[in-house]
Amino acid sequence: MLFLDGWGNVIHANMLAEEQLGTSARKLTGRHLSDFFEPSSEVNAMLERVSLGETVTDDAFSNRLTHLPYSLHLGANEKGVVVLMVPEGNRVEVEKQAKRQEMAEAVARIALEMAHEVKNPLASLRGASQWLSEKANDTDVIEISTHMLSEVDRIKERIDAFLQLGPRADIAMAPVNIHALLDNVCRASEGVHLHRVYDPSIPPLTVHEARLRQAIENLWSNAVEAGSTLIEWHTRIASMVALPGHQGLVVELKITSNGTPIPDSLKEHLFQPFVTGKERGSGLGLAIVQRVVQEHGGRVKLSSGHGRTSFVLHLPLKVETIEGKT
Repeated sequence: MLFLDGWGNVIHANMLAEEQLGTSARKLTGRHLSDFFEPSSEVNAMLERVSLGETVTDDAFSNRLTHLPYSLHLGANEKGVVVLMVPEGNRVEVEKQAKRQEMAEAVARIALEMAHEVKNPLASLRGASQWLSEKANDTDVIEISTHMLSEVDRIKERIDAFLQLGPRADIAMAPVNIHALLDNVCRASEGVHLHRVYDPSIPPLTVHEARLRQAIENLWSNAVEAGSTLIEWHTRIASMVALPGHQGLVVELKITSNGTPIPDSLKEHLFQPFVTGKERGSGLGLAIVQRVVQEHGGRVKLSSGHGRTSFVLHLPLKVETIEGKT
């Protein structure tokens, strides 16, 4: 990832950009984006569009050093222009992440609308059912009204779960020790061995603790319910990973388990709401995980093979956290 000033000159480059462009961040600084990608005319055209407030993507570029095809994704931020450079071989994964982001935003809008359209009438229906069960003298009426109460509560529970996919107005962030949070949520139990491989150099992450806890609980529950006997948590600084809009290091959290594999037919749709391989599953657990990670500016992906299933979370390590600022 590169960060440019308003004229298209490099002001910062992360480690991945240094590797792809074959030189150090110091030597990249001050050089124009067209020094690294051709054709120059197309690079300049993209920069012009970004200056007008657009976010632009094009795959018609070649790395001047390696001559390999690249896609460039440019967008403006408060400091200038962010450039995400994607080798053509990685473009499919980036497109997949973009589609998932788009799907998640659409679901969030639906969830917000549902909150307004359904919850208030449902509350009225529950109140009426409860009043009827308390006032009725007839045994049949009491039985029917009690059943109605139970069904209303069941519907409310499903709606509340779905609303977890909606936009959050209270996404207040604070420094959290990620390893303490993992240990608090995930505990070995009979038949399940927990293995931890933690990077002690990771400082507190600036996150919404309750929301991130929910995502971790969902991943842990999935692994346990899949019949896993071994579950591993790995944490590390992912120095070669870049996140759009984030200038700095990225933390990787990975949970790996040996339970029942995810069917191939579900893998492409696993993070969509109501997609599940469980008989009694709601299909919302992994969709909520994705939503929480996106709220934090990160991403989540599935990796499976050799009898193991892994979910990998990449979260930005904020500069404020590293410097101890609030």
